[in-house]
Amino acid sequence: MASLPDDPTLRATVSDGVLRLEGELSVWTLGRLPAEAESAARLDLAGVTRLDTAGAWYLDQRAQAGAALEGLSGPQGRLLEAVAKARPQPDADSPPPAGWRQMLEATGRWVVTALTFLRELAEYLGRFLAALARGIRHPGDFRLTSLVWHCQETGLRAVPIVALMSFLIGVVLAFQGAAQLRQFGAEVFVIDLIAISILRELGILLTAIIVAGRTASALTASIGSMKMNEEIDAMRTLGLDPDMVLLLPRVLALIITLPILGLIANVAGLVGGALMSWIELGISPSMFRYRLIAETSVDHVIVGLSKAPVFAVIIGIVGCHAGMKVGKDAESLGAQTSTAVVNAIFAVIVADALFSIFFSEVGL
Repeated sequence: MASLPDDPTLRATVSDGVLRLEGELSVWTLGRLPAEAESAARLDLAGVTRLDTAGAWYLDQRAQAGAALEGLSGPQGRLLEAVAKARPQPDADSPPPAGWRQMLEATGRWVVTALTFLRELAEYLGRFLAALARGIRHPGDFRLTSLVWHCQETGLRAVPIVALMSFLIGVVLAFQGAAQLRQFGAEVFVIDLIAISILRELGILLTAIIVAGRTASALTASIGSMKMNEEIDAMRTLGLDPDMVLLLPRVLALIITLPILGLIANVAGLVGGALMSWIELGISPSMFRYRLIAETSVDHVIVGLSKAPVFAVIIGIVGCHAGMKVGKDAESLGAQTSTAVVNAIFAVIVADALFSIFFSEVGL
């Protein structure tokens, strides 16, 4: 370790914006510079008898700041030049990719983001299944009151809007179907059109989209606000499992209520279609009921309602995952709420398309 040399002296005076230094400008004397030395526009260095690397680094910094250096001797100037050359230079920014490279980079980033999102959803699905298994093995840990409350919020309170929207869809299908089939004298087939469309696809798909828009945002908002207030950390501190308390009741409530809502949507859609068929085509309700029972296979009902538990898991997992991703501010909460709704609806539509392909391949 270097020791302090004998009597290192440095005398600094500042006048008229000029800093005059006399003596040794080294690592040992830099701390003796007065505060007003930083504001000097010129540095008179003719009296400097010794200059080391630390002193040269100080002078280089002052020169970088715009100060004029005067009076350096030849060796001192060469030392200052060497220090300036050794100054680390920031890496130059690489030029942004252009053309097909830019497209490939954007595609790669999108693929990585999508795969990361799917991996996180798979993680939450596994956490839900683990919590479900734990609830079965230890029923005392299962929160039945929370499940009933969420069934009321996600199911019972959604009945009016689901029934009304499905009723209107049935009316629209009957009206549009009648306008087209009347041209061929096949008005009676509007019953088949309404029954297959609603029972097989539109009833459960419309219900899932409504629930995704209504419930996924609610799940994200409730869990996200708890995370902002650090209530989830408090649960862990108290020994409570957030998966058992938050994730399991919410997803399980959706699995229970969505098939019921789908059944209500089917009935409301058929009622709307029957009413419009009666008004527009003169098909009586009894005729509508007879042809519906005689010509419509129960397979359409099974195909439609069998999608409901899968849609429920998708909506619940996406909503809870977005809630857990909320940060510490309200802006993050709003962004994740919107993201949850968009992702849940998109995932439900993709799943419905995959179901259609699957059932078509197996002959249902």
